[in-house]
Amino acid sequence: MKKLSKFIPVNRPLIGKEELLNVKKCLKTGWISSSGKYIKEFELSFANYVNRKYAVAVSSGTGAIDIAVKSLELKKGDEIIVPNFTIISSVNEIIRQGLKPIFIDANVNDFNIDVNLIEKKISKRTKAIMVVHIYGLPSNLDTILKLAKKYKLKIIEDSAEQLGQKYKKKMIGSFGDISTFSFFANKHITTGEGGMLATNNFNLYKKFLKLRNICFELNIPRFIHFEIGWNYRMTNMQAAIGLAQLKKINFFLKKKRKIGEIYNKHLRELNEITLLPEKNEFAKNIYWVFPILIKKKFNSVSFSKKLSKCNIETRPFFFPMHKQPIVKKLKLINKKEKFPVSEMLYKYGLYLPSGIGNSYKEINYVIKTIKHMLKSQHS
Repeated sequence: MKKLSKFIPVNRPLIGKEELLNVKKCLKTGWISSSGKYIKEFELSFANYVNRKYAVAVSSGTGAIDIAVKSLELKKGDEIIVPNFTIISSVNEIIRQGLKPIFIDANVNDFNIDVNLIEKKISKRTKAIMVVHIYGLPSNLDTILKLAKKYKLKIIEDSAEQLGQKYKKKMIGSFGDISTFSFFANKHITTGEGGMLATNNFNLYKKFLKLRNICFELNIPRFIHFEIGWNYRMTNMQAAIGLAQLKKINFFLKKKRKIGEIYNKHLRELNEITLLPEKNEFAKNIYWVFPILIKKKFNSVSFSKKLSKCNIETRPFFFPMHKQPIVKKLKLINKKEKFPVSEMLYKYGLYLPSGIGNSYKEINYVIKTIKHMLKSQHS
């Protein structure tokens, strides 16, 4: 099979003339830092899109999670339920605040937190559940919301990977007490780096504004501080890009689902690969990434290396939290606890090129390459 000379990245964002025009206008105003009309316009448009009263733009999705955790004002030793199969951003601020992350294994059907394992991990110190919607299908929010109500727990809904997804026709990011989003280059809309917090609670909204801005007080003289916060401000230029991107969200999601449809059509027939469902009882797959599981006679590392030799970039699945060196060092996990699904996902999982800016020609080349590799393996 002829090797494609052009490197195919796992993600390529799609930036158009609308984003460039907004940035040009922004530069002409001179408001290029964290003040300017584009920030407020982006926040208002975003809140409206995800069906929230308030939205606060920040410098990253990780920053949004940090602010979300701190804004709950929990006490040292309090616990937050988190998925074991997630990125380290989910637990950074939990650890820094002296709180305890309680890890829950993934379920094999959609890779999200296994809701059947949550209740037995809830204790008197449990104060919140962090929901992380993984890859393309949302977590089982019905069960999570019932548990939160029963035990009076707050919900942080990390929707970074599923902006635009709907759960039973209601927008993802509209369920938690606090919702967080990321606008990294591989997300459904991008500002390069960036994030957003969303809520319906005015008091939380005020906390977000203060925490992102080095805890400047809103109604007293400047440079007087009663708390420690961060500089997690988004720039007006980033917001200008985000506003243009948000206007294209429906096109972007349509492209994502079309890429998913093409991969499904050609890869689902292969015995050596397992794919996520195209839909479940809650939602239709939105394909933030296109994940695959390699059957056990292969593994994700060797499979990825073979694709790399054909100029195809891939990404491994998340490294499970219970195996993270920092988690072990801080003794945040009971050594006797088992997380078999998370370990299996990491060992055999990877995701393929599926960015909004990736071409259909590139997607078809990836498919042909995988089929050729597997055929060669058998011959």
